[in-house]
Amino acid sequence: MKLMIAAAVAATGVVVLAGCTTMTKEQCLAGAWGEKGYQDGLSGYRPSRLDDHAQACAKFGAAPNPSAYLSAREDGLRTYCTWESGFRQGRQGNSYGGVCSPAEERDFLPAYEDGRRIYVVEQAVSSAESALNSAISRIDDREDKLEAKQRELRQEGLTDEQRQRIRDRIREVRDEIRDARRDARRAEDDLRHAEVEARLVLSTIGGRYGVW
Repeated sequence: MKLMIAAAVAATGVVVLAGCTTMTKEQCLAGAWGEKGYQDGLSGYRPSRLDDHAQACAKFGAAPNPSAYLSAREDGLRTYCTWESGFRQGRQGNSYGGVCSPAEERDFLPAYEDGRRIYVVEQAVSSAESALNSAISRIDDREDKLEAKQRELRQEGLTDEQRQRIRDRIREVRDEIRDARRDARRAEDDLRHAEVEARLVLSTIGGRYGVW
């Protein structure tokens, strides 16, 4: 269970942007750098995001307006660097790039960490539910295959070699059913533990952030 939660934390700690084009040709040629800066500030991007935009627009012969972009980005950050936004960012599993001032972080970071705690335990519950559903599906599938092979074995006119192949396959399917049932029991245990952890976190945070 600890490994499951740790993996969820690690997965949420990095925002993968590689290979993404940050601006379309139309956006580059429109030159709305103030609007783009505001949206990037609202999303908590670092100033280096402008370099990504410059690279995206260079192939269209468009250059950024740094002053318009950075000024508008600061406007966006004023909305981003609030406890409301921090809690929301954490709940969504978004990473934080250290873009808020120390004074702003006093409100932003505690709310962000609370949101992250909720996100992580909810992801652990979702992962355990998915594993359990997958195991149940495998059990159902293998039981259907077992019944089909048992019917096949009862057919007349089979050679000894054919019957042996069917018996071998029946043993394999029974082993697969046993493994799937073991996985289902493990997933049920993980789910119970994840639900307990989730209830604990939710009760600890309570209604601190209103309705969410």
